[in-house]
Amino acid sequence: MTGAIVAFISLMFILFFFTLGMFYEEGSSYLGLFTYIILPAFLILGLILIPIGMIIKMRRMKLGLEPLAGKPWLIDFTDRRHRNATIIFAAGTVVLVFLTGIGSYEAFNYTESVKFCGTTCHKVMEPEHTAYQNSEHANVRCVECHVGEGAGWYVKSKLSGLRQVWAVMTNSYTHPIETPIANLRPARETCERCHWPEKFYSAKLISQKHYLTDSANTEWDIDLRMKIAASHSALGNTEGIHWHINPNIQIEYVDPANDREALPWVKSTNKLTGETTIYQDSEAPASDSVLRAVAPRVMDCMDCHTRPSHKYRSPSVFVDNGIAAGDIPVTLPMIKKVAMDILTPAWENRQIAHDTIIKYVENFYKTTYPEIFANRKPDIDKATAGMLSGYSKNIFPEMKATWEAYPDHIGHMEANGCFRCHNGKHTSATGKKISNDCNLCHNIMTQGTPGSAEIAPFNSSLNFKHPMGDESWKEMACTECHKKLY
Repeated sequence: MTGAIVAFISLMFILFFFTLGMFYEEGSSYLGLFTYIILPAFLILGLILIPIGMIIKMRRMKLGLEPLAGKPWLIDFTDRRHRNATIIFAAGTVVLVFLTGIGSYEAFNYTESVKFCGTTCHKVMEPEHTAYQNSEHANVRCVECHVGEGAGWYVKSKLSGLRQVWAVMTNSYTHPIETPIANLRPARETCERCHWPEKFYSAKLISQKHYLTDSANTEWDIDLRMKIAASHSALGNTEGIHWHINPNIQIEYVDPANDREALPWVKSTNKLTGETTIYQDSEAPASDSVLRAVAPRVMDCMDCHTRPSHKYRSPSVFVDNGIAAGDIPVTLPMIKKVAMDILTPAWENRQIAHDTIIKYVENFYKTTYPEIFANRKPDIDKATAGMLSGYSKNIFPEMKATWEAYPDHIGHMEANGCFRCHNGKHTSATGKKISNDCNLCHNIMTQGTPGSAEIAPFNSSLNFKHPMGDESWKEMACTECHKKLY
């Protein structure tokens, strides 16, 4: 009787929440959690209690603790009670099997949904879910990349999820969540289902707008022709950036710190010719003990595309984007510098950060540009709102999730990226070097301020000129200077 009551109440709540979920979308991630996971567990518990109760009752009757109620296991269809009970049991079984089928399907879909992945454990996953919603893959479900097809990886992901649920329940997870993820499914089984390496195009034009930290917020534009593959699309990825994942080429590296930041040992193998070249960092080579202890990793998409769906942009980037989009008025003097000064400190939580940013911007213009503060207060408020919008999408102080904690290795400005190998220091035993020539990956087509920018002749490129006129960049990695700005 207890099992029947528990099962019946659970079933009624499941039906109620299922119906509610059809009309009520907001908060449906938690509604789904109860409808498809928690309440079905109580339903199953109730159904299990029924045969347990029957067995206990039979044992009590055999021991003489309860009177016998007829012959056990005998169903007499001439007895109306037996007949009605059998009909009810058969009809209930059919209905339950039907509902179980629907529930199992819905439970599967729910646990594979973006809402389940991104909002069920809201505090932990908020940074990743927010960044994902502002990424190029915002319409691709999380499981397409993190799980992929097949029952095997589905089971692995759910077993891994149990460990993660326990970490959330016990508050034992790290701040920020550690990366790279060791047990992530290989990129060749996920990324390449859409981005197949046999079909890369020859070049891609990228236009970037930057703003200097002077009084006029001077605009500095640069257009790059990215050599993502060979010069002609018919040649595929025999050269260019995506040469690294040419099926006939295998790149391996040793990562002693397991963070993929410093790569002192790199091995290149041509599978067609069998030619192998090993490069060591001449300034910080990997010791023999490290090479014995650390297994080389085969390079794949994730070694450069480290944040394909969860990019955390630096203040410099999201402020430049805000100015370019008109969310931060470029005509406000010193607005880029003001933004960089106040957006870079690490705050304890988001509320403190927001309050401090608002107060700092107001005080700056009130004391430094009192006329602008008096006459252009709406523009100042708009600029502050633009800063806060960028901050809320890219910096999460409670989880310590920032662009610095999760570097994006596409490029080399604010993370080492290409320079982890292409730094001019990786040398083979025969003296061959991994080149650090910028033109291997891209050509500069235009650069400079609008109206007076340099323009490269057709099918040619420009030599890079630093907007500040500094030539020291030729002797160092970009990150040595740009990281100090934040």
